[in-house]
Amino acid sequence: MLTYINSPHKLNIMNISTYTVKPKLPPVLKPLEEIARNLWLSWNYDAVQLFIRLDYDSWLLSQQSPVRTLGMVSQERLAHAAKDDSYLAALKEVYERFLRYKKRETWYRGSHKDVVAYFSMEYGMDTSLPIYSGGLGILSGDHMKTSSDMGLPLVGIGLLYRQGYFKQMLNADGFQQESYPENDWYNMPVERKTGKDGHPLKISVDLAGQQAVAQIWEVKVGRSSLYLLDTNIEENTMDIRNVTSALYGGDKETRMQQEILLGIGGIRALRALGINPAATHMNEGHAAFLGLERIREIMTEKGFTFDEAREVVWPTNIFTTHTPVPAGNERFDLQMMEKYFRSWPQVLGISWKDFLGLGRVYPNDDRETFCMTVLALKMAAYANGVARLHGVVSRDMWKGLWPGLPLNEIPIGHVTNGVHTRTWISSGMLDLLDRYFGPHFEDKPTDLAIWERMDRISDEELWRTHERRRERLVAFVRERIREQYKRTGAMERRIRQANDALSPYALTLCFARRFATYKRGNLLLRDPERLLRLVRDNDRPIQLIFAGKAHPHDMPGKDLIRDIIHFADKYDVTSRIVFVENYDISVAKYLTSGGDVWLNTPRRPMEASGTSGMKAAMNGVLNCSILDGWWDEAYNPEVGWAIGNGEQYQDERLQDDVESKALYDLLERDIIPMFYQRGNDGLPREWIKMMKNTMMQIGQSMSCHRMLMDYSNQFYFPALKNYRRFSKDEYAEAKSLAAYFGKLQHEWNDLKIVKLESSAKPVMQRGDMLTVTAYLELGTVSPGELHVELYHGTVSNLTNEITDARRTEMKWLRSEGNLNLFQVRVECVDTGMQGHTVRILPKHEALIHPYRSGFVKWA
Repeated sequence: MLTYINSPHKLNIMNISTYTVKPKLPPVLKPLEEIARNLWLSWNYDAVQLFIRLDYDSWLLSQQSPVRTLGMVSQERLAHAAKDDSYLAALKEVYERFLRYKKRETWYRGSHKDVVAYFSMEYGMDTSLPIYSGGLGILSGDHMKTSSDMGLPLVGIGLLYRQGYFKQMLNADGFQQESYPENDWYNMPVERKTGKDGHPLKISVDLAGQQAVAQIWEVKVGRSSLYLLDTNIEENTMDIRNVTSALYGGDKETRMQQEILLGIGGIRALRALGINPAATHMNEGHAAFLGLERIREIMTEKGFTFDEAREVVWPTNIFTTHTPVPAGNERFDLQMMEKYFRSWPQVLGISWKDFLGLGRVYPNDDRETFCMTVLALKMAAYANGVARLHGVVSRDMWKGLWPGLPLNEIPIGHVTNGVHTRTWISSGMLDLLDRYFGPHFEDKPTDLAIWERMDRISDEELWRTHERRRERLVAFVRERIREQYKRTGAMERRIRQANDALSPYALTLCFARRFATYKRGNLLLRDPERLLRLVRDNDRPIQLIFAGKAHPHDMPGKDLIRDIIHFADKYDVTSRIVFVENYDISVAKYLTSGGDVWLNTPRRPMEASGTSGMKAAMNGVLNCSILDGWWDEAYNPEVGWAIGNGEQYQDERLQDDVESKALYDLLERDIIPMFYQRGNDGLPREWIKMMKNTMMQIGQSMSCHRMLMDYSNQFYFPALKNYRRFSKDEYAEAKSLAAYFGKLQHEWNDLKIVKLESSAKPVMQRGDMLTVTAYLELGTVSPGELHVELYHGTVSNLTNEITDARRTEMKWLRSEGNLNLFQVRVECVDTGMQGHTVRILPKHEALIHPYRSGFVKWA
């Protein structure tokens, strides 16, 4: 029997009244619905087990969706479960743990009145909510889960895609094809938000003269909430309804519309919900238009100028870039900008050229397109890459925004990505860790030192647990291959061969990620003879599992997938080299927990971070990777293998030859011998030792809880503090800062460092004191409004530049006519060729940091 919740409205195509049908649960089973609609279950396998136990067939047919499972289970089965004391006991235990989780003390214990709003184009949290494509979405999902664990004052904002990302299918020739199944939101863990009048909450944005109306849905993620915007409603034309039809679908114009909806509409949605986004975090440049909307709000509410409003917003914006190559950053041509933003300069009180300059590295270059990354960098006081190496790459890539500033001072830092441990560690391994680590492993996830208890686990138990995961991986892959063969019309003999694909005992190498050419999914195939010798070795065999999607328009990426499948067919090694189609969260969990070695072969430095190898490592799977992304900082010989030594090449063919040979050498000389070196008890003791090392070290350093503590301490807490500070006294500090930069802009070109005087002699002794005096022409700028500093250190023989520079502030000494004298005394500390110069930077008590574009002057 079903209950009906009436919510009639008319569709355009015919006169149909619609309503929502919900399952009718016996009262004792009511907690199931609350659990099903909170993604807390995505990292609590015992909660998932409740739905599997309820009706396994329905669970499979629902594609592992708890909400849909409840709708598919018969009333008879529900009635039976309501009388099953064993099932009710399990439900009670899970539900009580769920309630304890929401109430327990967390790492953050402060106010939730003002929040950080986290904006991302995609979120990958569970198979039941397919609104993600890959690594960016998975990271965003882990970000939300970890924020819940830590009790942070953070909400998520995104888009609700009717079709999500595509489903990958390979035809008989191994060529990728795409399908776009429709998502049924009424059977997924999302809830439409309504106002006090009971009607759906809606916001609108202007899209080139059309008003696009969006409704707001909520996804509960433990304690946290993610809000998603959806334009597929009857108020909109079909073109506007399709804005949220697919993730990364459509053309460049669709992308523009989605990013306006995300950035501008996201801010408006939070306002409609009564949530104050005191600080915002742009996860990639897609949401950068939010900076414009926040400025517009302040200007409208307070009557501020553009410059004043920007000084209010700038110290509360955070931007994370994920792209290590210039071509990967979103750009819109000027015609597109004209179509969608021509009215904005009038709203903001600036010229059209100045408006376009917000998205240009070189504002006066009329040929430069509008870049979302540039807009985000100009709107945010805090910016970071997603790994240490990526921070270096990003500073070099965007140095043009801060002309004259040394590379190491470009204000782009790094916070290395992490993964949510309880989501990605397999249930069997998690049971083992919980048993030896104790309850704090779950209750206090920020206590990362608990990973040092790995030594408490016996080699036998760890290896037995891992072998069971490999067995499950092999069984899973065999079933998936059978389904692939049947769908493509393979002969019965080929389908039966799938039963013997892979071995549960062989060394298993996994390569799973987006298939883009720079990731080099075929690197191991470069020397067929050498590879075939390894996979055909009956005494010490290896087997390879590949998975991953190519972008629908990336033909070279699709060719890589087909090449792998053709290779296995050509050399009759389909039982040893397999490709699993439709890589998603479910497939990833099997691979990252059941493989033995995780391969990663990008061209350095094109991998911003990567996180799949972190997930594998926390399951005891060893990494073998190019020194790029996160592995560049995590690698040491105790936790895995490095392909090469971090070299970078101009000749890609040479790079592929060198690094493929290095990979074969590692397999033949180190990896395969270590795996098959067994003692009398059948255990690979050296391998297990490395497993323990990698779990202990990577579990601590690459946890998403470490990542969120970094974000909180470096960015979130300072940004929230800035909001409270700048909000005081009707934003007096922001207005003062805007006036200061207005004055400085006018006077900057007239500032001059007229001469320097130094007590330096040709040869000085360590410990000698050096006195430097600078004579400056300041015009109407007072000495206290400038930061004058001595920039000194070792001089490079190669570049004749100062390296590892020290910065020492110079004190105003006196004025002599129209000159102002600044002086400093420093001790000679380092030996060798030393040098110094003087520079001027802005100085104002309200500045978050002094590195503003165009405001550095050198002697």
